[in-house]
Amino acid sequence: MLPYILIAEDDNEINGMLTELLESRGYHTKSAYSGTEALLYLEKEVPCAVLLDLMLPGMTGEELLERIREKDSGIAVIVSSARDAVDTRVKLLRAGADDYLVKPFDIEELLARLEAVLRRKGTSPRQEGEEKRLVFRDIVMEPDRHRVTVGGQEIALTRREYLILELLISTPQKVFTRNNIFESVWNEEFVGEDNAVNVHISNIRQKLAGVNPSETYIQTVWGIGFKMKTL
Repeated sequence: MLPYILIAEDDNEINGMLTELLESRGYHTKSAYSGTEALLYLEKEVPCAVLLDLMLPGMTGEELLERIREKDSGIAVIVSSARDAVDTRVKLLRAGADDYLVKPFDIEELLARLEAVLRRKGTSPRQEGEEKRLVFRDIVMEPDRHRVTVGGQEIALTRREYLILELLISTPQKVFTRNNIFESVWNEEFVGEDNAVNVHISNIRQKLAGVNPSETYIQTVWGIGFKMKTL
């Protein structure tokens, strides 16, 4: 069973970004845009962790944290807020938060902190006996088996094509430069004129389109590089 993360964040863009990122890393998520909505989700199903914004409408993050701790002390809670005063952080940690992130936060730091608190709670996105999976829309990657499916249909990728797609899906919001991709996949210094990245991206696009021609999965960010195209 995938670890369930409740995202309590009223900013649509941040909520959507977190949802897509966490689901691509093997988590199951639900999104709440107010404190009262988050409380309704909590009453229906207990999550492994809550990503909790302090400035929620309906019920503040502080109030929701208090209700969470009354309900279940085992739920991991990571608070996020633009407030960076030490006394605020200390107050929330003493009130029961497991961690505190100051906005704007780095995505990789958030993931690392979430993994850390889940380890302490005895939960992680990869349980014993389960295979690691990366999911983006209807693309599912199983790195342990070097397998990729699109809408349930398996496609054959070369080793480097697989590594490129895995890199892009691992952080779907990030724009990867050709330099980033080349040095990560080829493990060589990028000289700036090598067309190998473009050729491999083109091949990946063709193979994805062979299954689902109506969808665009990889977006070119002109002058910079490539990223997964979010909806």
